[in-house]
Amino acid sequence: MAPLNKVLLLLTLLFLAVDAKYKNKKDKKNSVFHKIPKFPKFPVPIIGGDQKVVVDGGNNAIAKPDFETNNLGHWELINKQSGVSAMQINLMPNNKMLVYDATVYRTSRLPYPKGMPCVQWVDDNLKQSKEDCFAHSMEYDIETNQVRALTVKTDPWCSCGGLTPDGTLVVAGGFADGGKTSRYYGGQPDCQDCDWREYPNKLQEPRWYATQAILANGEYIVIGGRRSFSYEFFPKEGQPSDKPIFFPFLYETSDIDENNLYPFVHLSSDGNLFIFANNRSLLLNPTTNKVVRTYPVLPGGSRNYPASGMSSILPIKLDGTELSSASIKVEVLVCGGNSHDSFILAETEKIFKPAIKDCSRMVITDPDPKWDSEEMPSGRTMGDSLVLPNGQILFINGAQKGTAAWWDADEPNFTPVLYFSEKPKGQRFKVLKPSQIARMYHSTSAVLPSGKIWVGGSNTHDTYKDKDRFPTETRIEAFSPPYLDPKLDKYRPQIVEESSEKKLMYGKNFETQFKLQDTNQKLTKQDIKVSMYFPPFTTHGYSMNQRLLFLKTFIAQNSEGTYKVTSKAPTFREVAPPGYYLLFIVHRGVPSKGMWVQIG
Repeated sequence: MAPLNKVLLLLTLLFLAVDAKYKNKKDKKNSVFHKIPKFPKFPVPIIGGDQKVVVDGGNNAIAKPDFETNNLGHWELINKQSGVSAMQINLMPNNKMLVYDATVYRTSRLPYPKGMPCVQWVDDNLKQSKEDCFAHSMEYDIETNQVRALTVKTDPWCSCGGLTPDGTLVVAGGFADGGKTSRYYGGQPDCQDCDWREYPNKLQEPRWYATQAILANGEYIVIGGRRSFSYEFFPKEGQPSDKPIFFPFLYETSDIDENNLYPFVHLSSDGNLFIFANNRSLLLNPTTNKVVRTYPVLPGGSRNYPASGMSSILPIKLDGTELSSASIKVEVLVCGGNSHDSFILAETEKIFKPAIKDCSRMVITDPDPKWDSEEMPSGRTMGDSLVLPNGQILFINGAQKGTAAWWDADEPNFTPVLYFSEKPKGQRFKVLKPSQIARMYHSTSAVLPSGKIWVGGSNTHDTYKDKDRFPTETRIEAFSPPYLDPKLDKYRPQIVEESSEKKLMYGKNFETQFKLQDTNQKLTKQDIKVSMYFPPFTTHGYSMNQRLLFLKTFIAQNSEGTYKVTSKAPTFREVAPPGYYLLFIVHRGVPSKGMWVQIG
């Protein structure tokens, strides 16, 4: 026998003898051998502070499937009378939902409280000065479901918006006197009594039904609007914007019914903007103002307002080894809408054509991109496409017939649908529990830190109507997706915020601590994902600037059952523009409550 083999044999016999000796002892709690794993994978000790933390050695383990549930979701009415129909919303980093409607009809169901001054306005028809004593905007507390009236003076009807890196909501445009207005809300350290800051005539062209998109530097571009075939960059507060830039694409995609308003705009990983209007799309360089590439036409009908389909970016996966932002895959989803003539038929003859059922996706970073299509369980126009913390996509709200605009739709789509982008065709859709409230034109929804979905709005006609086939909706609902099944609570991570990092730096590692009900679970990095979600501005069936990122992660566990996950923050601003995100820990498909983090 070779000398080396003899040594190995002797060591093995010695190991077995010592192990047997310890097994005969009554108290094995302190035996180091008792903790040796069954498989030949040895944990690596890491010393951190005064605690000894052991990293699970199963980093190469086979990933386990997500936890299964037969739950189809749960609806609850959380506010019976919010007062303002939620046409436009954005979740703020202080856990308030900023909500506003149009001012044009000078009424709502939320009168200004005593001591709050009414808005003076001139009735051009009667040539009279009048007072508007109703709130058309409100701050909705998502923790208490209470509302606070706000004042907006220039009409923000069908405007666009987004959050800046410091948490300010900036809003462009609207109707009539609001068409060229820039607006700001929040951003101050103490915002208990904040209200809108409005600057009329600071935009160069009216932005009614325009889209506002964040750029890699955290600034915003405003694209399109009714009869505005151009784009411009959002100005600094109180300042005018620079000259608009003519954008022929918007003119070319405007058919007899427009069908290219509220274009879908997504920031790609190379810093360029993917812009989809009607049935066509291209990639625009916002620095040089040059079209970088064009994409195949998406057949089947129109996808933008008033045909009003849905669009979102599928979750972006980061493995921490990316050498350039342009190497990161970005895939866009476009679903629903209606035919090119659907709006004119609804407007002139009240013929409501069935909404489109197809759902298409395309890797916009691919050298040879192509649309890949399949059918949804039901057609949907004016619906929202929300990216959930675990990477699933939720289709919610909208109608099955007709289009956007007053009195132009029928057959509310009460039924949410989950879309599993990772599954093969034929297995991607799951029909969920329906609501009892019609949410059609001017309805909205948003992902909350709790993982629930805030659902509000719907006003299919002018002004506020109490008695109608589809009354003006000021009720607010919360929808709990299947991952909030109470039976999954024992698997649900609970972030320990006081021990977790909330200020992130690009490309740097950061730590998040969390707990589970079962403190003895062995976790590998395959069991845990860390996601970052940018809270979008949602209106007219489109959630602007929405994106979800999955980060590169490592798992550790200390002796008291607290888990520590080390994640690498996104390296590139093109993938994660600076600002506030909700961070979630996802345990085999079950997300924690979100924690606000800021990267910049």
